[in-house]
Amino acid sequence: MDVTTQKHMNFKEIFAYSAGLFGFQAIVGFLNSYQAEFYVATMAADLAIVGVLILVAKVLSAVFDPIVGNLIDRKDSKRGKLKPFILYSLLPLAIMTIVIFIVVPFRGVALYAYIFVTYLLWSLAMTLGDVPSQGIASVLTPNPTERTNVVSIANTVKSVGFSAAAVIVPIACLIVPGGSQVFGFEGEKDTPISSSEYLLTAVLVGVIGCALFSLIYFLNKERVPYTAEKMSFSDMAKALKDNKPLIMVIVSYFLGFGRQMAMSIQVQASNALLGSQNYVIVLGIATAVGSVISMALVPALIKKLGEKNVFILMSVYGFAISLITFFVGTDNKIPMFICLFLIGLQFGAVTLLPMIMTADCVDYYELKTGKRTEGVCYAVLSLTIKVCLALGTALGLIMLQIANYDANAGVFTESTKDIIYFSYTALPGIFSLLAIFPMLKYDIVGEKKLDIARQLQQKREAAGAKVK
Repeated sequence: MDVTTQKHMNFKEIFAYSAGLFGFQAIVGFLNSYQAEFYVATMAADLAIVGVLILVAKVLSAVFDPIVGNLIDRKDSKRGKLKPFILYSLLPLAIMTIVIFIVVPFRGVALYAYIFVTYLLWSLAMTLGDVPSQGIASVLTPNPTERTNVVSIANTVKSVGFSAAAVIVPIACLIVPGGSQVFGFEGEKDTPISSSEYLLTAVLVGVIGCALFSLIYFLNKERVPYTAEKMSFSDMAKALKDNKPLIMVIVSYFLGFGRQMAMSIQVQASNALLGSQNYVIVLGIATAVGSVISMALVPALIKKLGEKNVFILMSVYGFAISLITFFVGTDNKIPMFICLFLIGLQFGAVTLLPMIMTADCVDYYELKTGKRTEGVCYAVLSLTIKVCLALGTALGLIMLQIANYDANAGVFTESTKDIIYFSYTALPGIFSLLAIFPMLKYDIVGEKKLDIARQLQQKREAAGAKVK
């Protein structure tokens, strides 16, 4: 049977993969949105210093990605080469997610040292789960069309998970005694999120998120045959150098790093533009709905246009709608929210497509060299995503500093609002346009992509390797 038409995954497996990514991204999204705000609001940390510490910790932890990738490609286990690492990550990830949101009595240098060390440890635990959770997309099924559909479904759910904190935090605020005032339900002025509310949310997100993440280990199968590859780091560098399509994906991601900035300042944007940290749920829903719809439509768009053309089209669209949204302004909320929804339509596609393309790059390199290197390819992608997220977060915090944002301020100046709104809308759109240029040389699309899958099937059959 033609590998490009055969189906392998059932509903239970697709659900497990999707729910697992949802849980993992709920943890990542929670820290990305609330960590800096927590330090500033509860322990009087300086926002700029926190931004630098987060950036440095993320960059340092990114060095761990190729180490995990190397270990994955060396792994020879009955459970597969990717799933065991997901299992290893669960306990440290849950513990460190909770620890980060505990108020400590430190101040000054001691506080910043604590922030740096705890976040670095969290980042290492996150990496241990992140690389295999991305890489497993390439081995769930040997059918590239089925893979695209499954990755699209799972990453649609994943994007919802990343925004889940915007819903979970307000709920936690209602559970904690006195939390009803957080939305002004009793006619009171809105109050900042308390330390107990942050901690409760961290417990909920950390425990439930890891429980869902474990479903990938218990219910998914690694179907694509592989041979353990004992690669040195120089071999890994050569594998990257020789994988030209993957280089195009990575360079594109780096050029578009500023797209990450909007999510990193969403809490501050809701505070300055809408008057409450907890109205982040409104901003989150506006863009998340568009992002979810975009991801759901990606398979159909790819079938019509191919990955490369979809990426270029949505990036140009993202640039245009981001500028339009900025010029619409914040005075009229309904047009603003409509525009934010339209912005979300491009974020889903440009976030999902690199995942699909990297899986195709794994196939391309296997056909070219006979070596299957999910660990290397997805470690490089994971490293890239983390560094770009760090750069985007740092740029967002710098823009907040330029805007003279104060987490505890009751009223914000028009200048502060304008700079934050520009950073939340127009600036990410400019970076979306920059990401296009490397993709002009990406060519694993259409019939070439399907032909790679067919040739790999023939080689595996000739070698006696069977799909599990």
